[in-house]
Amino acid sequence: METIKRFVRRTLLDSWREADAQADTAGTGELDWRPVVILVTTAVTLTLARYFGNNATFSQLVPFDKALYTRDQWDLMARAWWSGTRVIAYVVIPMITIVLMPGERIRDYYVSFKGFGRHLWIYVGLYLVVLPFVLLVATQDQFLSTYPFYKYSNQSLGHFLRWQVLYAAQFMALEFFFRGYMLKGLSHKFGYGAVFVMVVPYCMIHYPKPLPETLGAILAGVALGTLSMRTRSIWGGVLIHVGVALTMDWLAVAQCPPPDEGPCQSR
Repeated sequence: METIKRFVRRTLLDSWREADAQADTAGTGELDWRPVVILVTTAVTLTLARYFGNNATFSQLVPFDKALYTRDQWDLMARAWWSGTRVIAYVVIPMITIVLMPGERIRDYYVSFKGFGRHLWIYVGLYLVVLPFVLLVATQDQFLSTYPFYKYSNQSLGHFLRWQVLYAAQFMALEFFFRGYMLKGLSHKFGYGAVFVMVVPYCMIHYPKPLPETLGAILAGVALGTLSMRTRSIWGGVLIHVGVALTMDWLAVAQCPPPDEGPCQSR
């Protein structure tokens, strides 16, 4: 118990105090335009991803034609569109704004691998903490109605792995955007409060998902945000996100019909 208390004190409270102290000394009396750029970019990119990164948009651009594609091929293309639009919205557009902001460098936005191995045990521990809850929700109809997003994941290992690559790319982009771009861009102004500013839109992008997962995103956002701020790296968050997602999809596919009976069905 004492070890847990020391971990919470050193990882959370000390990180928040350090970030707050930096914010207190960052003022120069001039207009600070960086939070404006970060927050406006956040609003714009989330809007673009929501309205143009979905299946409806892809269906309009590439209507399904059974003479050209099988259904599973077309559906995977739609998922690639979804993943690709997230990479553009969450990585490419923010990186352009970083380059255009005087004095800002992409490498400062928590993309370093330095110290990753030293903090790996923390993320492994978080995964083990989350795992029992994943196993619990994997038995619920709402979970099986949602996962896997790519319903043909049950057709073969190749189908499953191709989808996981697209899924992982989306999580890398998501972690950079929320735990790198937003946190680094806002922490000098809001201190530890930047974690909670980031958590609001991060929670909201989970609204189409099951309620327990959306509520869990609040805690996950605070934990991963604090750790990213502490370690100056998003990669632990990428690792745990991909690990949990892979586990959830594997559990969902295990309950799908056999391949010869068709794709996974929403319940």
